[in-house]
Amino acid sequence: MDRQKTIAKEISISGIGLHTACKANILFKPAVCDSGINFIRVDLINKPIIKASVENLFFLNSSSPSSSGGLKDVLSAVGYSARHTCIGKDGAHVQTVEHLMAALFGLGIDNIIIEIDNNEVPGLDGSSLAFFELLKDSGIQEQDKQRRLFSIKEPLYVQEGSSSLVALPSSEFKISYALDYKHPSLPIEFLELSLNSDVFGVELAPSRTFCLQEEAEELQRQGYGAGANYENTLVVGKAGVIKNKLRFQDEFIRHKMLDLTGDLYLLGCPIKAHIIALKSGHSLNIKLVKKIWQQMERYIHAGIGAGCHPQGAGELDVTKIMKILPHREPFLFVDKITCLEQGRHAQGIKNVTINDYFFKGHFPGRPVMPGVLIIEAMAQVAGVMMLASEENQGKLAFFLAANNIKFRKTVVPGDQLVLDVVAGKIRAKTGQVSAKAYVDGKLVTEADLMFALVES
Repeated sequence: MDRQKTIAKEISISGIGLHTACKANILFKPAVCDSGINFIRVDLINKPIIKASVENLFFLNSSSPSSSGGLKDVLSAVGYSARHTCIGKDGAHVQTVEHLMAALFGLGIDNIIIEIDNNEVPGLDGSSLAFFELLKDSGIQEQDKQRRLFSIKEPLYVQEGSSSLVALPSSEFKISYALDYKHPSLPIEFLELSLNSDVFGVELAPSRTFCLQEEAEELQRQGYGAGANYENTLVVGKAGVIKNKLRFQDEFIRHKMLDLTGDLYLLGCPIKAHIIALKSGHSLNIKLVKKIWQQMERYIHAGIGAGCHPQGAGELDVTKIMKILPHREPFLFVDKITCLEQGRHAQGIKNVTINDYFFKGHFPGRPVMPGVLIIEAMAQVAGVMMLASEENQGKLAFFLAANNIKFRKTVVPGDQLVLDVVAGKIRAKTGQVSAKAYVDGKLVTEADLMFALVES
């Protein structure tokens, strides 16, 4: 199994920011398992810690970043600059993190402390190469915990004008990128890469940031690129790159893929997905990152898929379930409640086996769990959620309606049904829920259910 990694020893680097021209000194330090990637603004009095994560995405032009760090705040905020990616928390921020984040992805570093004494990561040569080589030279230390990884479960799509990004389920991390600037020195290009540490270090890390000559003056007027020059930025004029030479014939598209990789690593773990990009930049990248984050919240943090189930007080075994529900064998279809927020959300498990009584008569030659029983299993989880609350204890939940039912895949012996129920309107006498059932992280059944809550 792939293990978490940090660096073996402290190491430092200095340089000026591409956009602020401010000098910053960075000290990289090893970090413990599960701590993640954390920036520390050591130049500020309270030395605030800013975790490199979706929750801390920060729109540079806003007055201050959200201090709550909540997902709701993140999804309603811009969370990026059009030309670079910023993170912030508690009144402090760090900008232009994408090239460093890409290098950390390329090396498989999960946990690291990054002490920085200014508000922008040094631009260095405009690529990830210096970060990549420096951290690699410090030594990569494998740690004692398994690495977290998220596989995209359902296709995701975002668009801005003629630019778009698609994330598709895949057994690997792959980017297919198409670039079209409609500029005489920037031809239409396409590149597809399956990315790992070796591929990133050779194919993407050396690629440098770029801008069009006609953009440069306006960008600096807007406050961008104060530290940019012809050495750390490829400036593209009508006759080609000005006062510099390309490292790759298609260096522009490679840098776009580098930026995308760095932005995606703000998810806090590597992903398995096929990313198809058409002219995407930071704005669109972050929109996709947020959509993937929402899917991660639903699948991992809520416990859906890949054997990831919340532990603790919200977990109920079958004995406790029977104290809430009147159902008994052979009509009790919930083996365990893995997560319970009374009146709000619940999740349960039904282990489907060949010994389940209904297989004797339902397609015995090719056992398939009846769809109505999947609905019943979801309804029982909904019943636990509603009836576990103090005000509804002792009541019964009777079906009133089932709407928007969809059966997407068959359920067979050996499957583990993960039954996820989210409350809609729960009142004294009625309850509405949205219910979904998954097998191996894939949606098999969904429905909107309504109940009457009556005294037993």
